[in-house]
Amino acid sequence: MHFTGILIAVSTFLIIGIFHPVVIKTEYYFGTKPWWIFLILGIASVVIALFVSNIIISSLLGVLGASFLWSIGELFAQRKRVEKGWFPKREKKD
Repeated sequence: MHFTGILIAVSTFLIIGIFHPVVIKTEYYFGTKPWWIFLILGIASVVIALFVSNIIISSLLGVLGASFLWSIGELFAQRKRVEKGWFPKREKKD
């Protein structure tokens, strides 16, 4: 039996699931300013995935990179959700 596909699927599910609260917390504490960090990490993950010969690790790096890149859009969408009142806005302490 081959479990490669199932391992990649479960790991993909976990990676995507982890990014949901990461985007929410990032927007809450830092706003959209760190979007470029997601960009750099996303591009780096995808590029590294191209050079890794292990299919599982390469696949997971690709998923990780895509998740970082997708999170850029979600970060800005989260800002709009906060403006609509769907999520709490962080009060700045002076």
